Amino acid sequence: MNVRSYAFEEYVERVRSFHGFAAPGVLIGGFMVDLAYQHLPEEGLLDAICETAKCLPDAIQLLTPCTIGNGWLRVIDIGRFALSFYDKSNGEGFRVSLDPSLLEAWPEIKNWFFKLKPKKEQDYGLLMEQIRKSGTSICRIERVRIAPSFLGKKQRGKIALCPKCKEAYPPSDGPICLGCAGEIPYHVSEIADGLAPERSKGQTSIDIGDQHALLERERRPTG
Repeated sequence: MNVRSYAFEEYVERVRSFHGFAAPGVLIGGFMVDLAYQHLPEEGLLDAICETAKCLPDAIQLLTPCTIGNGWLRVIDIGRFALSFYDKSNGEGFRVSLDPSLLEAWPEIKNWFFKLKPKKEQDYGLLMEQIRKSGTSICRIERVRIAPSFLGKKQRGKIALCPKCKEAYPPSDGPICLGCAGEIPYHVSEIADGLAPERSKGQTSIDIGDQHALLERERRPTG
């Protein structure tokens, strides 16, 4: 069974390369994208909405022109494993979701989806095989019309300097930037200029082999 233009095994490798792990959520997401495209018109400009931030956005970005970076993919994290593709101009499109009522025939997918087993107790090989065999049969598709408030691309607008931190920000956010207003995920202890770690004589960059080993140790399955 294919996922868009890829054989399933080819798609697995693309997921592994892009996502860092052949995550079940991205694999199932590939079939969801495929099902949506079976019903979408061949011509026209499409946008996408994803209802979860976990795994599913990567399937959209791998298989379609819609990405978070170009603004054609919007993630609205309401915790539902579903995606929608729709015409940019009128909002007409299709929503695809994973249908829990169709999982009884696929017990390992059900165990994964509802977290009925700890990850270490799941049979990953069986899970992969059930995902491959089930394909789009565990998905539900429905016609939707996206609300007008979600149509169109948000314009960046004017840019100004924050009077507090002196960094550029959109003044529509308020009199100071959102970072200075407290919406910041870090604490700056000191400016990093001149604080690069000392290296052995003649070493001008991080050894690629060491860097790769470090990444492999830190990488964990995420879906």
